[in-house]
Amino acid sequence: MKVLFVSDYVCPYCLVAKEALHQALEAAGMKAEIQYHPFELTPESKPQVDTYHDETRKAHYQVLVEPCRELGLAMKLPPCVVPRPYTRMAFEGYFYAQEQGKGEVYNDLLYRAYFIEEKDIGKLDVLCDLAEASGLDPQEFRQALEERKYKEQLQEANRYAREVLQVQYVPTIYVDGKKVEVTQYTKEEFLSILGVTPSIQETGDGLGVCGEDGCSLAAHRR
Repeated sequence: MKVLFVSDYVCPYCLVAKEALHQALEAAGMKAEIQYHPFELTPESKPQVDTYHDETRKAHYQVLVEPCRELGLAMKLPPCVVPRPYTRMAFEGYFYAQEQGKGEVYNDLLYRAYFIEEKDIGKLDVLCDLAEASGLDPQEFRQALEERKYKEQLQEANRYAREVLQVQYVPTIYVDGKKVEVTQYTKEEFLSILGVTPSIQETGDGLGVCGEDGCSLAAHRR
């Protein structure tokens, strides 16, 4: 099974979906090849946003409280990091981590550093510390980011997401090439997506997604 997971480190729905997917795979005793694909919600050409003081975003994020509880995620919704970090360096660091066979552990630490530990993952020193915690050489990691070694790779990934996949929100997930809709962000929903249990009946509007212009209910994301 191949999973394409289009996401951004500062999207709370992405972390909850990632955790629900992994818990579903573990519960089912299944393995999957998961490819994480960057989608920068705020490219560095655009102004940063303040999610911590945005009452509308806070209200949207509260729908994740129960899924987080069920999944064991002690997330801050939203974290007190103002403004919300750019993720360009974090994604370039991911390409380095992926080359070193540490992409999955790096990804997990990045999400948790921001949403649980409230660290500014837009800062190079913070990223280097997380790289070292991932088992990477922090000096090589720093050099790769300072030299923009993965600049073109990230630019191409963003272009592919926007122009080819036509991604408008995250998370956007494909299982064996088929786009799947995630509305409840639970392990049970992913078990049905993976074909382990019968399809569950969608109820209500769904919990939401993140787009460049903010958050919206899943039913309105098309």
